[in-house]
Amino acid sequence: MSVQAIATPSAEQLLTLERQAREQGTGLDAPALQGCWQLELVWPKGSRRPSAFSGWLLRGLSARLEISTDAEGLALSNAVNLGPLELRFRGVGQLLGRRPLLQFSFQQLQVSLDGRVLIQRELPAPAPKRMPFFALIARDPSGWLAARGRGGGLAVWTLAPAG
Repeated sequence: MSVQAIATPSAEQLLTLERQAREQGTGLDAPALQGCWQLELVWPKGSRRPSAFSGWLLRGLSARLEISTDAEGLALSNAVNLGPLELRFRGVGQLLGRRPLLQFSFQQLQVSLDGRVLIQRELPAPAPKRMPFFALIARDPSGWLAARGRGGGLAVWTLAPAG
């Protein structure tokens, strides 16, 4: 079975969508964000071209953002793999404002080898004014999600097939 590639937006399309999101909001809610999002493209702050090396490296490390809902709200997990070695950050998030911002805080770091946890550490909470976030830009029905991070860079993820 072959997986069809998802067409991702250009920098110009993202900037247009971002202006619209600032003015009108996105209408995105927690159910629209659920799933395993694989990082596809990253644009450094101020650049109109994606970083070929960063994108290649992060795709090669299977960089992904997993979002689910639980009794406390949004549960987030950010992970990369180098072969059987996995580095994972786990935490919680919330949607703020009409754009909205996906504000999050990672509470735990975990390193695993072949599914066996080698290291697990609790992480200190960031200062309230330094909370990381993604300013959500758009989530396309074809399966991509775009956002601008606290540091100013743009990212596009594609939704991994369920299963």
